[in-house]
Amino acid sequence: MNLYTPVEVVSSMPLLSQENNLLLMGSCFASEMGQRLADAKFRCDVNPYGVLYNPFSISAALREIIAGRCYNENDIFLFHELWHSAMHHGSFSSVSAEETLAGINGRLKSAHERLDRLDCLLLTFGSAWVYENKKTGTVVANCHKQPESCFTRRMLSVCEIVSDYTSLLSGLLARIPRLKVLFTVSPIRHVRDGMHANQLSKATLLLAVNQLQATFPEHVFYFPAYELLLDELRDYRFYAEDMVHPSETAIRYVWERFTRSCISADALRIMEESENIRKMLSHKPFYPASEEYKRFLGQIVLKIDQLNGKYPYLDFQKEREICRIRLKA
Repeated sequence: MNLYTPVEVVSSMPLLSQENNLLLMGSCFASEMGQRLADAKFRCDVNPYGVLYNPFSISAALREIIAGRCYNENDIFLFHELWHSAMHHGSFSSVSAEETLAGINGRLKSAHERLDRLDCLLLTFGSAWVYENKKTGTVVANCHKQPESCFTRRMLSVCEIVSDYTSLLSGLLARIPRLKVLFTVSPIRHVRDGMHANQLSKATLLLAVNQLQATFPEHVFYFPAYELLLDELRDYRFYAEDMVHPSETAIRYVWERFTRSCISADALRIMEESENIRKMLSHKPFYPASEEYKRFLGQIVLKIDQLNGKYPYLDFQKEREICRIRLKA
């Protein structure tokens, strides 16, 4: 007896390794997956504009990264004693214009400098609903709690998204022919839009991604995170207390399916060894100053050396520094 609906992940997904350079952009689901990839020693830049939900804001941010834009005070605004960018998440906002600009331009410069080394772009769409600034007519990434009267709310069409990304990806692929683009649609429901409006929004995103796959069959792929949560894990026990966000169990399940489908066998072995090192470092000794614990730390350093010897591109700088500090204690 089959008690759940299995979701198939196509076997032709691109296989990622820690040697690849990744850029993840989009909703908080992208941030969650990005953090797990970073913990697994993947070289990735995660949401250089902060969390972005709609396709137009993500594509606009990508175009700015490609162009290497530099923000100035004319690009930010003061509201409720904080300086904000309409293109960025509130995590970039600050009481100081200089601090806001430094954060924005620092992340933008880093993303631009990594661009030509990029191997895979992972984009997570959250919602097709957008807010357009009435004065400028542009779609904002974040309203920063400004009055609703400042914006016009509407839903993007499939054609708008496909046209925008066809242009964007054509340019990117001309510049980086090896680039793979992996789309996901966030399984997090935007209940403030209303349940029916949320369904229409997600359907719009899914249809747009499907058309982009057909347009760029060798470069564009889709990972069914949305379907895994809503169909395979179709139960509220897989949701957090707000009944909207996935629970830690659900996130871990989607992550496991992602690793089985999109991570190379060699990369999985590195992940396992890296996780062993992380667990060893999380061990809390009874006597940190004991010789026994120092020998234990020495074993960790040896494991790192052995792993770096086989895979010199892995970054264990943080772990080495932890060992160094503890050995001196």
